[in-house]
Amino acid sequence: MPPVELDVPVVQLLAGDRWWTPAVTDFAAVHNPSTAAVIAKVPLSSAADVDQVVQAAKAAFPGWARTPAPVRAARLFAYKARLEACFEELARLVTRENGKTIEEARGDVRRGIEVVDFACGIAHLAKGETLPQLADNLDGVTMREPLGVCVGITPFNFPAMVPLWMFPLAIACGNTFVLKPSERVPLTVVRLAELALEAGLPPGVLNLVQGGRVAVEALLNHADVAAVSFVGSTRVAEQVYAIGCRNGKRVQAAGGAKNVMVVMPDADPDATIRAIVGAAYGCAGQRCMAGSVLLGVGAAGAEVERRLAATIDTMVVDDTQANPAAHMGPVIDAAARDRVLGSIAHGERDGARLVRDGRNDLPAQGFFVRPTLMALEHPDHPLVRDEIFGPLLTMLSPRDLDEAIAWANRSEFGNGAVIFTSNGGAARQFAREVQCGMVGVNVGVPAPMAVFAFSGWNRSFFGDLHVQGTEGVLFYTRQKLILSRWDNSYQRLQGW
Repeated sequence: MPPVELDVPVVQLLAGDRWWTPAVTDFAAVHNPSTAAVIAKVPLSSAADVDQVVQAAKAAFPGWARTPAPVRAARLFAYKARLEACFEELARLVTRENGKTIEEARGDVRRGIEVVDFACGIAHLAKGETLPQLADNLDGVTMREPLGVCVGITPFNFPAMVPLWMFPLAIACGNTFVLKPSERVPLTVVRLAELALEAGLPPGVLNLVQGGRVAVEALLNHADVAAVSFVGSTRVAEQVYAIGCRNGKRVQAAGGAKNVMVVMPDADPDATIRAIVGAAYGCAGQRCMAGSVLLGVGAAGAEVERRLAATIDTMVVDDTQANPAAHMGPVIDAAARDRVLGSIAHGERDGARLVRDGRNDLPAQGFFVRPTLMALEHPDHPLVRDEIFGPLLTMLSPRDLDEAIAWANRSEFGNGAVIFTSNGGAARQFAREVQCGMVGVNVGVPAPMAVFAFSGWNRSFFGDLHVQGTEGVLFYTRQKLILSRWDNSYQRLQGW
């Protein structure tokens, strides 16, 4: 990585209540994707820097683990109040460093706050079970206890939501936490940590590491880390899972996807097109729940293509800070832009039909690709098989629902699939037969709210317990069973 010498702010690390900059010479640039301007630089921390942060979390763990659950919840209630008070500030930070539209950024922050709200119920969520008289004079009790130092490694595409998927629930359970955000979007996470300290979270309960691969490997190999949560590409998720498990850590690693949207001939036309556009081009297609393969069943195919192309023509793609009316912003950086543009070119060379070409009339500055729609003849094309992670939607026309489901189930991924229909029988068949963890019926993006787990399958997830919901509580705690036997000797001693 080339050195970043620009005179811009340096993003700091947090260990306990101490913000500091490590003595490193290598930095990564943080861009405003709408303009390509460098707005900050991130120190690429060493293993020794990572150790300082982990040690702060380790030192804070015993006291925080002993803190009563209602007291931990009270800290989170105070934190939620600070997040609500700074909601617009956080949303604008997301737009600045990620490029989302302001409405998308607000959604990013809101979905994260909902997890904090869920975590505030920890006094109920972490209760154990009891069974008196399990056997003669024998009672059974279980309790859930925290693990220790937990780590979160988060991606660029949801600077607020994905970190908030992780650390509020982990610390609610009594763990301490080290968060390593993507070096491309560290600014929102810094503000989240500042607000946590302002809300009265004890020093060392939430800590930040900045950096890249060296920092990630140091966290995965650190003897004092008990658990790792990761969201990113499938390739890296698999590596994180393998290394973390090899080192005896509990790991949940969410990877990529290739989500299918099936349109039946009886689908509501207007609602369906709105949902498809939001799923395929929302957040510039940079989300693991993006709808990226459109299957127009039978007679639905031609009409959906026509209506979708007309809608794409009305979309405003622009600088999301300068133009709040923009429907879509840029992708995250030049490498992402070039990768998506290259996928369009490869598809065209391989015989795909360009219904709408996202390479035309791009803004002069920033990392832009316009909404793209490509029609294909068969489901084995690389554009159908591989995750693109950008505003490129491919379309095929299966003969019937059975063929659509068969094509969907050929994917190695397993995050989401949706169907648009007014037929309950078709919806039921699809929901039961499609092989993925999250299914939408007339819902474009079937990502769950905080009370349900984000349930990826197959190569979209490595691990056993997912983020969010009660699975998140189980992941960040371990069960202890206590069997107690008492006889009546005390009564006999008293002459009873």
